[in-house]
Amino acid sequence: MTRLFDLALPHGVSLACRAVGAGRTRVLLLHGFPEAAFAWDEVMARLAAQAACVAPNLRGYPGSTSPTEVSAYRARHLIGDVAAAIEALGAPIDVLVAHDWGGALAWGLAALRPDLIKQLLIINSPHPAAFLRELRNNPAQQAASAYMRFLCRPDAEALLAAHDYRRLWPFFGDPPWLTPAMRERYLASWNAGLTGPLNYYRASPLKPAGGPDDALHAVDVPDAAARVTVPTTVLWGERDHALLPGLLDGLERWVPDLRLVRVPEATHWIVHEQPALVAEVVASLLPGR
Repeated sequence: MTRLFDLALPHGVSLACRAVGAGRTRVLLLHGFPEAAFAWDEVMARLAAQAACVAPNLRGYPGSTSPTEVSAYRARHLIGDVAAAIEALGAPIDVLVAHDWGGALAWGLAALRPDLIKQLLIINSPHPAAFLRELRNNPAQQAASAYMRFLCRPDAEALLAAHDYRRLWPFFGDPPWLTPAMRERYLASWNAGLTGPLNYYRASPLKPAGGPDDALHAVDVPDAAARVTVPTTVLWGERDHALLPGLLDGLERWVPDLRLVRVPEATHWIVHEQPALVAEVVASLLPGR
């Protein structure tokens, strides 16, 4: 049974959490856009006998602290939330699992605070240095990421909500896992407000450049700052239309202890498409396995 609780962090932020399982082995799971912690329910259910799993709604998502100002969604604040959550739950965490925007935070945390994480599992979320390289040099990735600039528009909330979120549903395609019940869960999350989730994009300089003066041109991700020494597994659905496989090229430069698991038939939404596989990969990283 899923337990719901609010995790109060020392810096005044509260995260609404979903938890399954018990025991000393602990797994923390971070969601992306346009989802919320419920996206992990099936994976956590499969792990409940082996670990205590916690999935928080990140800052800006339903039930969690949701500042309105864009500056509150800069990377240092979001990563700080995750670090504080791990310390509150009991550091280090055995496995940090992260998808999409959750992965962006996990990459940053692993580089800054490797002491907080024993094993890292990234799911279809690019390493920031690789993403910067591809956004600057790869026209295909620039085109695939063009939607990010739309999400930064000041009227994006209204445009996305119009006509029962007609512009949001195509993010998923028309997959069998998107049942009427699952649609209701998404609708409940989106109806709670889109400003927080969209502010992740607005606050980030890592999006396709809109011109010669764009912030992307000034971004610098030094190798020393981008290096992740935590043992890392990257699980990647290769039919991801927004994050192309070129993002995996040369990843060993920044992640020396790397295991790469490619899933040719999976998309960006592999967590929903193949929850058994995701749970199996998480389980392989648990202590004693």
